[in-house]
Parts: sequence; C-alpha cells; structure tokens
Amino acid sequence: MARVRKGRGIRRMKNEMNVVPYIDVMLVLLVIFMVTAPMITPGLINLPSVGQAAEVPSTPVEVQIEENGDISVRFRKPGEEFEKIPKEEVLNRIQSMTQADTPVVISADGKVPYEDVMKIMDTLRSNGLTRLGLMVNQTKSTPAKK
Repeated sequence: MARVRKGRGIRRMKNEMNVVPYIDVMLVLLVIFMVTAPMITPGLINLPSVGQAAEVPSTPVEVQIEENGDISVRFRKPGEEFEKIPKEEVLNRIQSMTQADTPVVISADGKVPYEDVMKIMDTLRSNGLTRLGLMVNQTKSTPAKK
C-alpha cells in the first residue's frame, strides 16, 4: 500500500484495492473462451427409429370382489361392463382374456377379508400372471391432534 502525502506532510495509507490485474486476467480468459468455443464439436446422438418405439401398455383387467363374495371381471376400458363369474372360473376366465404380461388389478370391498383377496392373488400369481396390483381409494391424511 502506498503512502500518500497530503497537505503539511501528513501521510495516510491508501486503502484501495488495485483491480487492474484482475481485469486483465478476465479479458485474457474471455478471449481464450471465444476462440475455443467454436472448435468444440457436439456429440452425435443416435435417435430411435419408428420401428424401435416402445409398445403401448396393455389395458389392465379389473377383478372386483364384492362384500358378499361375488367376483366380477372386466377389461378396464370406458363403457366396458363387469361380468359376474363363479370363484372357480376366475382363473380360467382371466387367462382366456389376457396374456402373461397383462396387468391385473384387484379391487375389493373394504369388508372383504384380506385372506380372500390374498388367495385370489396367489392363485393368479402361481398360474403365470405376474403383473398384479390392488386398487385402493386414497384419502386425505389428517394431521394428528396434539
């Protein structure tokens, strides 16, 4: 820091930072980036052709279990009606409607014993249907009272 003479010989310290070297470095870096930026070549991306597109997911089959134990089956499409079938024919009916990778969604009444739902799921899973799920109603959670 330089000392400055002011007035009658009183010397004070100059408290300013010299920023000229920083500006010089920044200008040199700017020139370097401007020169090298056009030299960078973008990488090539292999986009998939139309023939490689993924399949549209298949429509799930919905199995509905009512409180009294009645079972209904339908494809989950707009306007499709449920078809009531006996418990013994559930597996045969679903296998005739679907392939092994078709999703099956089970919606059971809240009063149906959980064991009954699990028996149906186990039967379907053991016979090659691997994409099984349960349909539930989501409710808004309420904060706990203190």
